[in-house]
Amino acid sequence: MTYCLGIITRSGLVIAADSRTNAGVDYISTYRKLFDFSVTGERVIIICTSGNLAITQSVITALERDIENQTETNLHTLNSFYDIAHYVGSKIREVQERDRPWLERDNIDYKCSLLLGGQLPGEKHKLYLVYPQGNFIQATKETPFIQIGETKYGKPILDRTLSYETHLEAVAKCALLSIDSTMKSNLSVGPPINLVMYERDTLVLRHRLQLRLGAPYLAKMRKLWEESLRQAFDAMPNLEWEYGDETDDIFLD
Repeated sequence: MTYCLGIITRSGLVIAADSRTNAGVDYISTYRKLFDFSVTGERVIIICTSGNLAITQSVITALERDIENQTETNLHTLNSFYDIAHYVGSKIREVQERDRPWLERDNIDYKCSLLLGGQLPGEKHKLYLVYPQGNFIQATKETPFIQIGETKYGKPILDRTLSYETHLEAVAKCALLSIDSTMKSNLSVGPPINLVMYERDTLVLRHRLQLRLGAPYLAKMRKLWEESLRQAFDAMPNLEWEYGDETDDIFLD
């Protein structure tokens, strides 16, 4: 399992991913899941992967080969982010259709999902979720974040904290806290954590971060967050157990 997160705001994008994969409790490895296909000053394209590792690696390799071979259609020739999302979806379908018969025969889940974010000249910055079937949806002002992989543990902080107007630096902190909360509750998600922050209209990816196991900042952030949660919990009033006569009969039905 993995956890990837993309967040879009008025001022830019934050995209983050862990690096842990596992094929059972006794076989845990690390593989990069965040990939940068940007061309400085021309376009910013970031992809995160979740799902069957062999499938996602094949998809990324196919995208890289199209660029290296200078095919007519590749991530560096398409002129709209919608077309890029459609192209990436077609690569997912292509790889899955090729490998599906053998994987289905052995009851192996071959599906994968991708996060795709960035900006092209003349367009707004965008964030997409590309499904295993190759179709996709776009993040909006009303739904500014998209998760793939092990999503449930890191979602509450996003729901309570984020909006389309949130400052980009605050978004980056929120993304790390979301991933840390997931790591705390699920051992299948773990470091190194890769995170990028993109400021809209710059067409340059200036902010990159990798936090490895034992990173001082990660430890400091976790400690401060847990202390703050305990303080907030201690400040909550005790339950009011006296409801009055009008509610006494609810326990007798």
